[in-house]
Amino acid sequence: MRKWLRRIRGALGMAVTWAAAWFAVGFVPRWIFGVYSDLPFPLLFGGLGFFAGVTFSGVLVLTESRRRLDQLSLPRVAAWGAIGGVLLSALFVSGASLGWGEVLAISTTFALASAFSASGSLLLAGRAVRRELPDSRGDTAEAERLGGGN
Repeated sequence: MRKWLRRIRGALGMAVTWAAAWFAVGFVPRWIFGVYSDLPFPLLFGGLGFFAGVTFSGVLVLTESRRRLDQLSLPRVAAWGAIGGVLLSALFVSGASLGWGEVLAISTTFALASAFSASGSLLLAGRAVRRELPDSRGDTAEAERLGGGN
């Protein structure tokens, strides 16, 4: 039970992180292209980012449950992110009556955005691991080098 709670917490953390990143990207259509809509793009992108993060986490649990995120390669994580984006786009498109052109555009956009977000998540996870304290052997060697050993 504890393992599942940790996975759910991780999925929610991933989803909130992706939602924040996609929310920020949602300002681009308005500021750069001058596009306005009834539903503000940051809110739309943030919501989609949340669901994309949950989908990516689900794909990782199903495929890479024995590894931590920092133990995966960048191309592999990007591929899982793209697959998660395609799955999310399938859910999104199934609720709307769209032509094949729109389906292809949405699927490609979600796949690329999710692959990019997954790669960023991997880079952040690798950075967090590097910032952790070194193992005990490194601490002992460092202490001896500085003259702090007994």
